[in-house]
Amino acid sequence: MIPGIHMLAGFSLGFRHRRQLGRLLRETPENQSILALAPASLQRVGIRALALDFDGVLAHHGAPCPIPETIEWLKTCQETFGGDKIFILSNKPTEGRRQWFAEHFPDFRFISGVRKKPYPDGLQKTGELAGVPLSVILMVDDRLLTGCLAALMAGARPCYIRNPYVSFHHRPCAELFFMTLRTCERLLLLHMN
Repeated sequence: MIPGIHMLAGFSLGFRHRRQLGRLLRETPENQSILALAPASLQRVGIRALALDFDGVLAHHGAPCPIPETIEWLKTCQETFGGDKIFILSNKPTEGRRQWFAEHFPDFRFISGVRKKPYPDGLQKTGELAGVPLSVILMVDDRLLTGCLAALMAGARPCYIRNPYVSFHHRPCAELFFMTLRTCERLLLLHMN
């Protein structure tokens, strides 16, 4: 596959889903981080499995493991949903991250061997492995035109993390790049609606 093709696909496919993405953007609070999501509340509204992006959602870009606050949140999710219903769906599933999860959350599974988000393949595989319909899977992502778009295309539920974790100290260039991408996505979607 051509490097970066998933980014181009995000803008192209995003145009088709611009109204839904625009609504998601407008309805998401400015300070929404993953810690604002109460697992018990998610379960009460019918969520039965989680697909979680890593960079920006569980930690800053390039981090080898989640930050301490999100580790506590993951423990609560495991108690609520069961570890076999929690998946890491990242476009950068590094071996170091896999090893960290294998040691700390061995029932969580990484989705790999599929096309990168925004293609819905990862969520379709999540549904198969979790044994649940796509409509009860929550895709949590800090990018509208990757994970949130994949959720809309797959028939899963998108959750937009509008206040992602960043660390300019650790990865200044990567953080600036992704901050620019997020801003471009927001501006584009606000102007297309």
